[in-house]
This record gives sequence, C-alpha cells and structure tokens, in this order.
Amino acid sequence: MLPEEPRQPTVFIVEDEPDDRDALVFHLMATGHRVQAYGAAEPFLAALDPAASGCLVSDVRLPGLDGLALIAELARRGSSLPVVVVTGYADVPLAVQAMKMGAVDFLEKPFAQGAIGETIRRALEGVREAASLKRQAEAAAGRIAALSGRERDVFNGLVAGKLGKQIAYDLSISPRTVEVYRASTMEKLGVNTLSELVRLGILRELHKSAS
Repeated sequence: MLPEEPRQPTVFIVEDEPDDRDALVFHLMATGHRVQAYGAAEPFLAALDPAASGCLVSDVRLPGLDGLALIAELARRGSSLPVVVVTGYADVPLAVQAMKMGAVDFLEKPFAQGAIGETIRRALEGVREAASLKRQAEAAAGRIAALSGRERDVFNGLVAGKLGKQIAYDLSISPRTVEVYRASTMEKLGVNTLSELVRLGILRELHKSAS
C-alpha cells in the first residue's frame, strides 16, 4: 500500500468584511493555496480540526470574539497554527498586542498583493523571522526619529487613524499645513500610502516594547 500523501496546508481566513474576505480568498486560491474562509471567529473555532496544518489570517476587529480573543483561545487549546493579523487604520495598538500574544506577522488594509503572498509563505513555513522583524523595527524607529517634531506629530495622528481636519484641530494649524507636513513626512520615510505609514507605526511600537 502506498503511503498517504501529506495533506496540503490550509490558509484559514477569518474576516467579517465580505469584500476583503473575497479578495483574500481569490488571491490565495489563484496562487495555489487551499483556503477556508469564515465571517467570524466562532464558526472557525467550531469547525477547526486540532490536527489541522497551515496558518490563520484573522482581522483584529471582529464581531463577537475579536482577533485578540481568538489568538488567546487558540493558545488555550494548544493550537500550533501560526497567526497573521489583518489591521486597518487606527489598529496599531491592537496589532502590537497581537504580536506580543504570538501572532507571527501582520497585513495592512488595503492589501498589497505581493505582501500577502510573502507573508503567507513565511507563516506556512513556520518562520517567525524574529531577527528580521527586529531589524525592520529598529530601522523604522530610526527613520521616524529623524522627522521634525511637527512631522512626528502629523505622523502620529495619521497612524492613529485621524483625518487631516482632526490633526489640524489638535495641533492648531490649518488642514493645508497638515497636508504639507504629511507630504514631507511620507517623502522622508520613503512611503507612498497610508498603509505603509501604518506599518511603520506598528514596527516603531514593537521596537519600543522590545527596548
């Protein structure tokens, strides 16, 4: 009798936003992954085979059991599934907490197709790459520290998910001035999107927590 072939690892997705969930499923299936998707944590946990192999991609903000509670429950069950958390604007504190709880990486909305593939590959291979993440965090902290005081103020507002008008009000400057600082901040940091900016904010916080 021929030995059974090892079962293909599964990428489990827990995402309550249908468009985001469908986009992840489509991209991962198109690149050859086996995928199971859920709109909430509870049905995922109810269906989860303790012996399942693969990884979990979960939003940190979910109805009912949220992403952090889901990570805690998996740890309680002794699950070895690597967890990648999906973050949006203003989710920096949640993403940092998830990483401290054992999440291996994070994806930012809106999704960058190339980033999805690389992140999933690392998770499926069980590669934590802590040293690499530490280097990225140190580099991000250094780049942010090189900003002017006002640029850092605007950076912090953007990472916190605030709109330009809110930042302008907080800093007692005009919205136009906020836009000028935003442009110079993004240029100095070498980023083109708010998603990339948020990632730097998460890395900075990871660096602080490790210091």
